[in-house]
Amino acid sequence: MERKAQEPPSPPTMENGTRSCEERPPAAPVATVTEGAARISFPSANEVFYNPVVAGQLGQGDTVKVPGEKDLQKIAVDLSDQEEETAGQNENLAPGDQPRTAAVGEICQEGLRVLEGLAASGLRSIRFALEVPGLQSVVANDASARAVELMHRNVELNGVAHLVQPNQADARMLMYQHQKASERFDVIDLDPYGSPAPFLDAAVQAVSDGGLLCVTCTDMAVLAGNSGETCYSKYGAMALKSRACHEMALRIVLHSLDLHANCYQRYIVPLLSISADFYVRVFVRVFTGQAKVKSSASKQALVFQCVGCGAFYLQRLGKASGDPGGRVKFSAACGPPVSPECEHCGQRHQLGGPMWAEPIHDLDFVGQVLEAVTTNPGRFHTSTRIQGVLSVVTEELPDVPLYYTLDQLSSTVHCNTPRLLQLRSALLHAGFRVSLSHACKNAVKTDASPEALWDIMRCWEKECPVKRERLSESSPAFRILAVEPRLKANFNIREDANPSSRQRGLKRFQANPEANWGPRPRARPGGKAASEGLAERRRLLQNKRKEPAEDPAQRAARLKTFPCKRFKEGTCQLGDQCCYSHSPAAPVASGDIPITDCPETTTKLSPEPEAAHGSIPGPGVD
Repeated sequence: MERKAQEPPSPPTMENGTRSCEERPPAAPVATVTEGAARISFPSANEVFYNPVVAGQLGQGDTVKVPGEKDLQKIAVDLSDQEEETAGQNENLAPGDQPRTAAVGEICQEGLRVLEGLAASGLRSIRFALEVPGLQSVVANDASARAVELMHRNVELNGVAHLVQPNQADARMLMYQHQKASERFDVIDLDPYGSPAPFLDAAVQAVSDGGLLCVTCTDMAVLAGNSGETCYSKYGAMALKSRACHEMALRIVLHSLDLHANCYQRYIVPLLSISADFYVRVFVRVFTGQAKVKSSASKQALVFQCVGCGAFYLQRLGKASGDPGGRVKFSAACGPPVSPECEHCGQRHQLGGPMWAEPIHDLDFVGQVLEAVTTNPGRFHTSTRIQGVLSVVTEELPDVPLYYTLDQLSSTVHCNTPRLLQLRSALLHAGFRVSLSHACKNAVKTDASPEALWDIMRCWEKECPVKRERLSESSPAFRILAVEPRLKANFNIREDANPSSRQRGLKRFQANPEANWGPRPRARPGGKAASEGLAERRRLLQNKRKEPAEDPAQRAARLKTFPCKRFKEGTCQLGDQCCYSHSPAAPVASGDIPITDCPETTTKLSPEPEAAHGSIPGPGVD
């Protein structure tokens, strides 16, 4: 990505859809941003949202097969969904009847109709037009007049006005206006600032049958369990604070999408669900079918999580069973799967969900994307990270929701942490399956029951003993270790315990790409640049969140202004080494109480103030 400052253009006369009679302040400097094949002008001020790192990672919006990616100017694309079935038939066709191909930058009358609901600068839409073949049109929509004005300029700058159509409207109203089957979009991309919840109902109606819906959520504090009631109001599910909160966030978003789609006899099929940095992003296909919608209840589950040891159990909302005739019968599920108290530590359970309990990835689709990226690694600047993350995704157990973490298991029983390969080997030796998770580098995703996991940790504790006398009898560690393990764990390292992505040294979990990495501030009209706002906030909060360290000499002099109560009682044996004054008429600083204890004496608060030789009552501190 390259940035180049340039002179700002003349300020527009329209702002937020109304003509302003007042003279606007001078426009902020404009920078030129080059990303992929697109080049846009972007204001340095925070008037239109742009995140350079995230935008560079989200360019892989390939929904069609691209056989010859080396020649980016002329890329042949077969738009048929049944390529293999028609391969033999195409050989017998006359040259004029061969399937028509599309090139990047050209309009395909039977191609894909794409909507970017919240386009901001229009960068992603422009990249679609410049890098993805087989497009009929790309609608770049935003409610901000300033953003739409910027999109018009960037579209002309890149010469894609024939494909990209900037549009100013509320994204919800625009999608509601395209509910008819003939007017729906094949691809809808929603990347709002914060929660996409207000747009989901309109999005599941405006996407075509079998179309692609891409949704990004950056309100991770809500989805990760900090505000369960807020999560319920937005997504219809209670989020729990747990080590698996990032995968649970993905499953809550999928549950919300499927719930909205079910209202219109539609359902979703997840293709790829990613948790990265401070956001989650899901790619799903939306289909119509009343019979398939009936099975949606059996795809959702509640989560019972112990507040003591962290063991969790899933309870499906519905049950789907087949009869001898081949028909599927749906009924209510039976439960709950837990007793009122945890059988391992005796603590209570928290209830979370509902969440999506089916696979969150289509491994065939992920494999095709991974192969395309590996074949042409120069297409994306973040190809190494894409390869690493997708490789871990292919290694995940698709039918095992959520996970434990290595530090969580060891901290619960207060023992040393085993190596990841040792724990994985113990699970494999016991006959269970185990994998990593792309959402957490210390994740242990396994089909082993909590009973088996705690048996393995009991065996590990015997090799690295814990001082039992230091454990409270009511603590989860004491109750778990008080039970003898039924399973004999084997911690010898197995070759298959080391996943392939780890052996190849792929870039699976990326460190922060830049200093002060985190969510960017919301775009505001006339706002300061992001760097300027951050610097101003730092200056205002300088030394406001912590007290400066006190000089030892000043602290000793301050404590000497307080009389020693034990000296007055005749019981202080420290003499000159006491940090308080032994003078019978020592001056006392009014209204000042020592905030720290004397290192040579024991702090004791007196229930009643006492006077010393008629002086002002002391602070009552030994």
